[in-house]
Amino acid sequence: MEIGLKIYKLVEKLFPICRSITGNGTRETLRLINSHLIDMKIIEIPSGTKCFDWDVPDEWNITDGYILDPDNKKIVDFQESNLHVVSYSEPVNQELSLEELQDHLYSLPDLPEAIPYITSYYKKRWGFCLSENLRKSLISGTYKVKIDSTLKKGFLTYGELFIPGKSKKEILLSTYVCHPSMANNELSGPCVATYLAKWLKSLRYRKYSYRFVFVPETIGSILYLSRNIDHLKSNVVAGFNLTCLGDNREYSFLPSRMGDTLSDQVAKHVLKNRVDNFIEYSFNDRGSDERQYCSPGIDLPIASVMRSKYGEYPEYHTSLDNLDLVTPEGLEGGYNIIKACLECIENNEKLQLTTLAEPQLGKRGLYPNLSSLKSRSTLDATMALLAYCDGNHSLLDIANKCNLDMMELVSLAEKFKKENLLTEVE
Repeated sequence: MEIGLKIYKLVEKLFPICRSITGNGTRETLRLINSHLIDMKIIEIPSGTKCFDWDVPDEWNITDGYILDPDNKKIVDFQESNLHVVSYSEPVNQELSLEELQDHLYSLPDLPEAIPYITSYYKKRWGFCLSENLRKSLISGTYKVKIDSTLKKGFLTYGELFIPGKSKKEILLSTYVCHPSMANNELSGPCVATYLAKWLKSLRYRKYSYRFVFVPETIGSILYLSRNIDHLKSNVVAGFNLTCLGDNREYSFLPSRMGDTLSDQVAKHVLKNRVDNFIEYSFNDRGSDERQYCSPGIDLPIASVMRSKYGEYPEYHTSLDNLDLVTPEGLEGGYNIIKACLECIENNEKLQLTTLAEPQLGKRGLYPNLSSLKSRSTLDATMALLAYCDGNHSLLDIANKCNLDMMELVSLAEKFKKENLLTEVE
């Protein structure tokens, strides 16, 4: 579980930072990721910049926020949890009654111990988030509230890493860096992405080029698309939105809008062959940046493979999405499943037999001469290659058609190539 522990340590390091769609927390997060990925560019776009139908918002930063009860006791404290203040809250420093305060409080009756995560990016307001139990305990009287924040012209910050391969065709891997202290919904994505990038950079050979983007969700992906749409549409052949990859529950698959892209086919193939169970959602269940990458007119082949899908687990968008919810084991599982998808994409190719009729495999040591479960599997893979390596079917096509693990076909196809029995078809 070495890789899972490394990813978890990065999650721990990033967890205390108060991130939002702009601001110093996002910068600090990207700088820490940049220390692992030194080739990553950190890009800042000014407030007010037009991006399709949107504008880059003013930059928000916060240093403190609290509520003092009628006894002057601090009962809600940003320093204890950065979820306590509604993200993008305006500065406030005033006294008000409990009745007046209630209009600015947010809690979850169904999760009475949890602090909810609430945002108000595009409408000016202020507010505090607290547990339902604490809210019910509030007494009548005068409360003092203070939010020490700024909301002014600044920048939206995102990170981009390009890893070149033999082909100019690209795999796009996008993740978001805009939520405060939540572990699965926020940090599992960028932390798994960081270690996937390290693995890709370590490879001696890459068929495809890889583009990683670390953006604020929604506005960040819209901004990124507005600046790079022509290049992405011309070059991206597959990709994944990386989020919710860290808990120990079942895996989830959310397809692209088209539903049958290379990303979709690979993701379903890997999940079917590598895990016991997974939940398959439809694009109607979308809720993250796949909305932008797959929107009409953009139509990038972006799917999502997750552990517990966002919005579908009880701790989602609350203080319960913490360092206990994600685990080294869960993160390693998320990492491995995306890695397996990328390995399938890298190794997928169309091959053609160089002989008419079946080649004589026995004299080449390519036909199993001992009956066993393993030899049965090898024989099935061998017969699949002989039947469908016609230059029209890819290895992924063959694997799905014959109910085999594609990587088993890849291993066997390499042996066939060494005997000059298969040739690649462009």
